[in-house]
Amino acid sequence: MTDPKNIAILASGSGSNAEKIIHYFKNHKTINIACVITNNENAGAIERAEKAHIPSKYFTKQDFENPEVILQYLKSKEVDFVVLAGFLLKIAPEIVAEYSDKIINIHPALLPKYGGKGMYGNHVHESVILNKETESGITIHVVNDNYDEGRIIFQAKCDISPQMGAKQLSAKVQQLEHQHFPKIIEEFVENH
Repeated sequence: MTDPKNIAILASGSGSNAEKIIHYFKNHKTINIACVITNNENAGAIERAEKAHIPSKYFTKQDFENPEVILQYLKSKEVDFVVLAGFLLKIAPEIVAEYSDKIINIHPALLPKYGGKGMYGNHVHESVILNKETESGITIHVVNDNYDEGRIIFQAKCDISPQMGAKQLSAKVQQLEHQHFPKIIEEFVENH
């Protein structure tokens, strides 16, 4: 039997997606969550990782701008794949190059619409509502050097009713994230 593939999860916020991913792979035969990395020392993702006995590490914005320290840490954890689960910083080109076609991200809208710098969390949902869209959803894509422009792996849609606000849309989109993201990560890693 081959060694399991190691995944690093990068998260900036509460870590609800990170927690779902950790739980999904808890006793997985071929995939292991090696660590959770954050750029926010108060991120809920740290607590969620600790509860699951997964090592977590905080790096400053400056660390992410000088990625050698991040790459060293990823190598020390023998990371094969990187998963962005609500991670708000741009990934440095050196990390993208080192993990070419092995970094995936989830975006809370149907790319290519509502992507790019500054389009995250409620900013996305508010824009979608403001533009009177009738549907939104999630996009899981490979990370490249540009925000939200990598190859799309998977999309799931949800309807938007006229009276729906950004908060309700956010809850609907988060359900899709929790439902699909771990499974798509599994398929992506196993098919590599």
